Amino acid sequence: MSEPDSSVPTCPKDRRAMIAIDLGAESCRVSLLRWLNESPHIELVHRHANAPVSNNGEIRWDLRQITEQMDIGLRKCAEIASEGIRSIAADGWAVDYVRLNADGEALADPFCYRDERTIRSQPEVFERISAARLRAITGIEMSRINSLYQLCADADDLQERPWLTLPEYILHRLGGRPVAEYTNATHTQLVDAEKRSWSPEIFEAVGLVKKAAAPIVGPGTVIGKLKGRALNLVALEGAELIAPACHDTASAIAGIADSGDDWAYISSGTWSLVGTVLKEPSNGAEAQAANFTNLGAVGGRICFHKNVNGMWMLRQCMTEWAAEIDWTVPELIAAAEHAPPPASLLDVDDPDLLLPGEMPTRINRQLKRRGLRPVAEGSEAAPEMTRLILHSLAARYGQIVASLAQITGKKLQRIYIVGGGSRNTLLNRLTGDATGLEVRCGAVESATIGNFAVQLAALENPRDEGVAAAAVAQWAQQISSAVF
Repeated sequence: MSEPDSSVPTCPKDRRAMIAIDLGAESCRVSLLRWLNESPHIELVHRHANAPVSNNGEIRWDLRQITEQMDIGLRKCAEIASEGIRSIAADGWAVDYVRLNADGEALADPFCYRDERTIRSQPEVFERISAARLRAITGIEMSRINSLYQLCADADDLQERPWLTLPEYILHRLGGRPVAEYTNATHTQLVDAEKRSWSPEIFEAVGLVKKAAAPIVGPGTVIGKLKGRALNLVALEGAELIAPACHDTASAIAGIADSGDDWAYISSGTWSLVGTVLKEPSNGAEAQAANFTNLGAVGGRICFHKNVNGMWMLRQCMTEWAAEIDWTVPELIAAAEHAPPPASLLDVDDPDLLLPGEMPTRINRQLKRRGLRPVAEGSEAAPEMTRLILHSLAARYGQIVASLAQITGKKLQRIYIVGGGSRNTLLNRLTGDATGLEVRCGAVESATIGNFAVQLAALENPRDEGVAAAAVAQWAQQISSAVF
């Protein structure tokens, strides 16, 4: 790990507080960074549960609830930070977006990426532009959740309506100009990986309107000042609005205070994102065959990883078991420690396991299809099912890390696990065994640390091309020990 750069200050000259908004598929959070006695202190000020809502065969997000809860968190921050608020930034999950009317307001609740309309639209896209050509342009894995297939599933009368992915929409609602932050834009499958700009070829081929997409900006771009009167946020008026690494995974990786080149990461939560950071996209035959993706990272770098089904499977099982036993995740992990290792493993990337509802049944459906012994589906067998899921995830991580090392030529020494999964002691131990790497557990709220680190780098040393990766890593190191 690189030593700290003594040229980077340990405390900013402007000691006003900062706010990080983190939008999550399971919970949304508002956190406050303050400088108390010249030391950083991070406080989780407001959290609320989040989940997609099914209605009339569609799966959407409750945008009103998300924004109302964000406003509550912002007001709480203003009440706590008597020194004032210097800046606000928002990150969140990628691919989902909000269509805007002529006044820049949301037309409707945004679709959730798990909505099944893209099952139809993805093959229709491939009829207009081949999957091979899409891959060659974008360097992005072929996943039907990508914004490209969602946008193509929209009604014709929406095609000219502007759209913003969710974190940028939140910032726009607060007064920022409409932008598409680079790390989030890459996840749409509409960005040319080499040119790092929207691809006219893709827009034209699939019939999307390019002017409906906002201009791409780098992470750390100041996009305006908060206009609080319309939202009853007067105490925050004038705070700088910053587009950080708006993709929460890119923010989480930015929160890892390691500027070396011999480490991998797992951003472990609803999804598991297993990869490493590169200076340039890797889109050769091996990367394409293994379906690795090249997504934007801080400092013009690339998050080179694979998307793997994650704790979603266990959470869905817990929902099914709740009527009998309302397990917590720590209780399940402790119980699974004493369950026997599974005789066989799941294909965790089975598309059926990405869909909501009846997860124990879905798991057994796969096992039976493969001629394997099913697991009891009731809560009495929850430890056994949990052990099966965790062993299967770890084995998949091991496969991906081996492929990662082969494709990149890196001699990987350690793997950072960030996000909620960093607390899963059983999964972490299994991951170390499967990968052969030293496991280092990063922050549960690594995206928050990365969000704040980008804000600090942006405000202390503004750059037209976006923040420098080294500066962000140094700020992440300064604030990573702050107490949540």
